[in-house]
Amino acid sequence: MTSSRRIAMVVGVLFLTQTLAFIAAEQILTAVLKRPDYLTGLSADATVLTIGALLAFVSGVAVVGIAILMFPLLKRTSEPLALGYVGERVVELVLQVSFYLAAPLVMIAISTGLRDGTIGGSAAQALGPVFKAVHDTGIVVLYLVTSVGGTIFAYLLYRSRLVPRWLAVIGLIGYPVLLLGCLLDMFGPTDVTQGAGLLAVLPGGLFELVLPILLIIKGFSHPATTETASRGIAGVLEPA
Repeated sequence: MTSSRRIAMVVGVLFLTQTLAFIAAEQILTAVLKRPDYLTGLSADATVLTIGALLAFVSGVAVVGIAILMFPLLKRTSEPLALGYVGERVVELVLQVSFYLAAPLVMIAISTGLRDGTIGGSAAQALGPVFKAVHDTGIVVLYLVTSVGGTIFAYLLYRSRLVPRWLAVIGLIGYPVLLLGCLLDMFGPTDVTQGAGLLAVLPGGLFELVLPILLIIKGFSHPATTETASRGIAGVLEPA
């Protein structure tokens, strides 16, 4: 198996891992936040929240891994944009750690304080809506950052022809649509996490579903042109 084929497979697996881990983490946290007075009984959900936090961390690490593996290939088209894509993915990791790892740990600590009496019940009533608001804002900010990085990624794929151009075009349409949806969400007309607002997520989601499947099954469109660029990181993927 050539190094470019191996990279394509690993990137495809990382994309699927990132998507599934993030969806699971989001579902876990959302289910807890929807409960009335959720902070008062949060200690019972500590294990589930911890699992969600770990899944979010896995998702964040996966997105950074994608950018690092793709950098030698994408920089041949534009090194500044390829570096920008890596930087954006690092920001995504920081945001996911902040909203899905740090925040649940703080919530668990507050719930423990409520149980042992070191924190008053009035604090739970005041802080409950705060964590919900932080989550609602956080996912929009995360989507906003993702839309910018995704647009850069799709553009580089289109220019480099590493994947069929029709697929890159889906990304070039989908991520700006997500960006517009996030901007509308920030100013109130829509909500990208539910209802009609979810339409803003669908095109980019389709891109992130089709792309990894294609990479796993077929690899890059022009492996011969990517072989040289792949050589620099091929050793990382070689079996011990």
